[in-house]
Amino acid sequence: MTARHVPHEAARAAAVPTARHDEATERVAERIGKYLVKAKIGEGATSEVFLADDPFRGREVAIKRMRATPALDAQEVHYRSRFFAAEAALVGRLHHPNVVQILDAVSEGESLPYLVMEHVPGGSLTRFCRADSLLPLAQVIEIGFKCAMALDYCWRQGLIHRDVKPANVLAVLDGDGIVDLKISDFGSVYDSGADITQVYRVGSLAYMSPEQLEGDSIDCRADIYSLCAVLYHLIAGRPPFDATEQRAMMFQIFTATPPSLIGQREGLPPPLAELVERGLAKDRQQRPGSWEEFAQALSQMASARLAPQGADQAVLDSERFTLLRALDFFARFGDVELWEVVHRARWERHPIGRALYRKGETGNTFHIITQGEADVFRDGVRVARLGAGTSVGEMAYLAPSPELGVHGADIVVSKPATTVSFTPDLLAQLSLTTTSAFDKAFIGVLVRRLHAAHEALAHPRRVL
Repeated sequence: MTARHVPHEAARAAAVPTARHDEATERVAERIGKYLVKAKIGEGATSEVFLADDPFRGREVAIKRMRATPALDAQEVHYRSRFFAAEAALVGRLHHPNVVQILDAVSEGESLPYLVMEHVPGGSLTRFCRADSLLPLAQVIEIGFKCAMALDYCWRQGLIHRDVKPANVLAVLDGDGIVDLKISDFGSVYDSGADITQVYRVGSLAYMSPEQLEGDSIDCRADIYSLCAVLYHLIAGRPPFDATEQRAMMFQIFTATPPSLIGQREGLPPPLAELVERGLAKDRQQRPGSWEEFAQALSQMASARLAPQGADQAVLDSERFTLLRALDFFARFGDVELWEVVHRARWERHPIGRALYRKGETGNTFHIITQGEADVFRDGVRVARLGAGTSVGEMAYLAPSPELGVHGADIVVSKPATTVSFTPDLLAQLSLTTTSAFDKAFIGVLVRRLHAAHEALAHPRRVL
């Protein structure tokens, strides 16, 4: 694999833009291949983005088509084809809940080359970078965590995004609230497994690391720098560096220190400011060394509730993911399966004294304790204490007959607890890989309980 250094200005001009989901759509009437176009939702110097119906998948998709521009010289055509090829090579390769899926790429025939992608309704993070539209700091931490996990997934696939910026992080909205995120636009991606010549010095200047701008070799810490520049913008309402001329901006990136975040937002947790500013270090050795380290730091802030919560949900997604990852029950679950549990399960916080189940009750819900403890009582006598990672009420899922689903004990919270719960109907909606992981986890639970029962019968004194 070889790499080619090109002038920064030329590389930026060749980059394919992200759809402008924040702006009004333009009605159009045409087909692109087999896709029925419904509206134009974005455009840039080199491409246009359309909302279309996919008759094969029965869903809406986004189509990014290269713009027809007359009198392009051979070098410009070459650069544009490189950016198209970079994304086209990822068709069907990326499967993560926080990464936009690239479904198809068409470059043959008389039509202009185009990419077919998952459509993400909502908008990009750009709208939340204005000083009058800033997000609660707790949500900024959530955004950082989800982006870090998504980019870590890409890094483990051998990919460096190289163009992490607010416009390339799409927000799934519920009203004015962000409920999820998707990393988009892989036109500038560096693929360590590719066997074609790849272009260096690409990206968006305001969010580029010094080594990326210089054309030096890069690793995940270049994307960490870019994500920290995005988080800085979301916190402060301005990017780390700002200048009207490109040369002045480049000088700042190489030599200047961004203004301290401390004092720019009321309630800003010092650990968040320190992490973001550390991620913007000129020397990559001074930045967090991995996505895992970076995400863990954000997760700890979220769990400790260091930032004002605003209108955020009771159990934050970052906290949910971290709680699940730490439990033996979910040891066989991959990141994608864990995120499905995060989003599909019912999450609840329980105070001391609340009964999860009462003896004689029937139901079809089972709980997995992710935090806290619960006591098991039989006829008023405590017979067991259950801690994090314990499943309770799973017979509602495993029982072959309703009679076996009747609860035989009281289970009462003895230490403030957080649980994740499912019903059989909800489990049936999960993907096959996640369902299989659940089945294996339950087999492990049953084996451990059978072993404990055997030990109790064989060695009652030792067990007691």
